[in-house]
Amino acid sequence: MYIEQAFKGELGFWKYFIIPGLFLSLMGLNFLAIIVLDIDVESVIQTEIENKGENRFLIETLVPFAIGLILLFLWVKFIHKQSLTSLTTSRKKVDWKRVFFSFFFWGIISSGMVLLDYSSNPEDYLFNFKLEPFLYLAAIAIILIPFQTSFEEYLFRGYLMQGIGAFFKNRWLPLILTSVIFGVMHIANPEVEKLGYVLLVYYIGTGLFLGIITLMDDGMELALGFHAANNLFTVLLVTANWTAFQTPSILKSIADPSESTVFEIIVPVFVIFPILIFIFAKVYKWKNWKEKLFGKVKPPKNEDYQVIDEIGTT
Repeated sequence: MYIEQAFKGELGFWKYFIIPGLFLSLMGLNFLAIIVLDIDVESVIQTEIENKGENRFLIETLVPFAIGLILLFLWVKFIHKQSLTSLTTSRKKVDWKRVFFSFFFWGIISSGMVLLDYSSNPEDYLFNFKLEPFLYLAAIAIILIPFQTSFEEYLFRGYLMQGIGAFFKNRWLPLILTSVIFGVMHIANPEVEKLGYVLLVYYIGTGLFLGIITLMDDGMELALGFHAANNLFTVLLVTANWTAFQTPSILKSIADPSESTVFEIIVPVFVIFPILIFIFAKVYKWKNWKEKLFGKVKPPKNEDYQVIDEIGTT
């Protein structure tokens, strides 16, 4: 079982407050500053891009996530004394076939959906392709996007999922909490400012989807591949003036986003994600849904695990 992998390290519940607390505090302060100072996020981003260029701005946006991922790995390894493999999966080693299957599967589908919309509604897009800046973008995105998405996955579906589950001894609470926190983390994104807080339904729904496939598959591999594909292919294919990632992508959306907000929230969360869960379940023969999503977490009683008491200390 995936959450039980946390017992392979030194838990101590207080340790789980440090890295997530720092990260979420920064996100909270950023959002508070936007509200109190009445900052126009879209305008700030446009000014930064005009001064630095799209690719440099993208690098400056992504590098902090790479640093965060490295710090999280070091914290897990030296403070929790837990292996990165056990943080990632309940298997003996990371199943890279799962990562790449999820990556290419969702990459092909999401790209196909963008191209289908472009062919159906060409008036909503500008053909934005320029070879040299796009090649730089591709190099930057291929290197740094996986750091950004992996940081979010390891923090929420890995570190917090295991830590909360090990402390409260159940699976449904970490699934719900990490999904809500993951969604709320995006509250300061320019998309939310543009479209309204209803967009948080999409982000929370995405967190719930990624949490479900992590628990059902007993590992993060599918979530890692999906998240990387989702952000990478989006960055390369299409951008808009009101999104967090504004890049020299192939297409640029000029459509009024308010016209399709509800549709774009409902379809992924309530249609596409359930279909993907069904497909993954068939491919990987998932069973014991009730136990894996709602069952109790029981510390294993053997020499390979650290057993903690009720207050989470080793």
